[in-house]
Amino acid sequence: MAIDTPARLAILGAGPIGLEASLYARFLGYDVAIYEAGDVAASVRRWGHVRMFTPFGMNHSSLALAAIQAQDESYQPPPEDSLLTGREWIDRYLLPLSQTDLLADHLRLQSRVLVVGKDEVLKGEMPGHPDRGDWSFRVLSQDAAGVERIESFDGVLDCTGVFMRSNWLGHGGIPAIGETAIQPAIEYRLPDILGADREHYAGRHTLLIGSGMSAATNVVALGELAKSGPGTRVTWITRREGLAATGPIAVIANDRLPQRTELARAANALALKQETPAKDGPVVYWPITVVEAVARRGDGFTVELSGQHAGQLEVDHIIANVGFRPDNRLYEELQIHECYASQGPMKLAAALAGSAGSDCLDQKSCGASSLLNPEPNFYILGHKSYGRSPNFLFQLGLAQIREVFSILGDRETLDLYSGAKPLLK
Repeated sequence: MAIDTPARLAILGAGPIGLEASLYARFLGYDVAIYEAGDVAASVRRWGHVRMFTPFGMNHSSLALAAIQAQDESYQPPPEDSLLTGREWIDRYLLPLSQTDLLADHLRLQSRVLVVGKDEVLKGEMPGHPDRGDWSFRVLSQDAAGVERIESFDGVLDCTGVFMRSNWLGHGGIPAIGETAIQPAIEYRLPDILGADREHYAGRHTLLIGSGMSAATNVVALGELAKSGPGTRVTWITRREGLAATGPIAVIANDRLPQRTELARAANALALKQETPAKDGPVVYWPITVVEAVARRGDGFTVELSGQHAGQLEVDHIIANVGFRPDNRLYEELQIHECYASQGPMKLAAALAGSAGSDCLDQKSCGASSLLNPEPNFYILGHKSYGRSPNFLFQLGLAQIREVFSILGDRETLDLYSGAKPLLK
């Protein structure tokens, strides 16, 4: 439903989509509070050493460039075709955007949102009724000192993403026996294997789990590390068998992102080199193998495996690239209809289920109506809106922002992106 300006909007998350949504809101005259549990683009910083497959031209908005250049006329954006690392994206785009006058005073860094509720009405009251929109949202947050506060807002945009909550590595998607107790000791993301974390992995035996591009990134880095770090070994397992001709990482035919294909092929080459230990390669690939139990063993781990390579394995490190899931605890007191498969908002999940292809480049905007929830004026944007699906793309987030504000502004044709013209030099 429409919310007239000046109204108060809570933007949860100061990542790429949270910043872009906040900027769009500020241009329209909304008052915003941008909550961020860490620093600006905290999740991107976790993979800052990794180079993106998509060029900068696909990872910015015209509105943001206009805002940055209005703040600093000397600002020069990266070339449209440049492939930035996550850290470069932060330094050359996201951080300058956060420091513009439109956003800087609205950031609540080191402020974690614990839960969002409503004034007076409880979760079970007035199910699906539009009049629930007559009551304000209550946002409970906690700052770095542990001090809690509650603020009221007319609307909430949840842009917190999924990167901070990983899936479990156990068989069937549930925790392996012992995993919950030692979860902090397991790496679920993208360590800087060739940089800051080199000494951590050099000369050690790592168990790698997963068959996506994160696993490909890590296995290629570990393979490279083995060239200069004697004794560096990798046991790579996947729950399914990779294609005999290509390997465990899917290669997209006629991929429009050549660096993605290059990475997939490099990872597959390491996997297909041998399936048993050999002197000529650091990687052992075991398909159709899953983790049943895991326990600490001194500085390392003891892992119980089942499947094609059942048995006990002792390793120094575990990297579990098993995907991520949305944190729905933020809105468990609101009326949010979730997909039973992806955990994304149901209307969007249903629309995505009918879309063809697994390539993120083939994903299209599903329209403003797909972003509506039974809870009026609460929207889930960005990667979190895709639930457990990895096929989200930054440009889809920009489309979502435009669509949400066409609802809030009650103007179907509202599109600030079409009119923004950065001062490119």
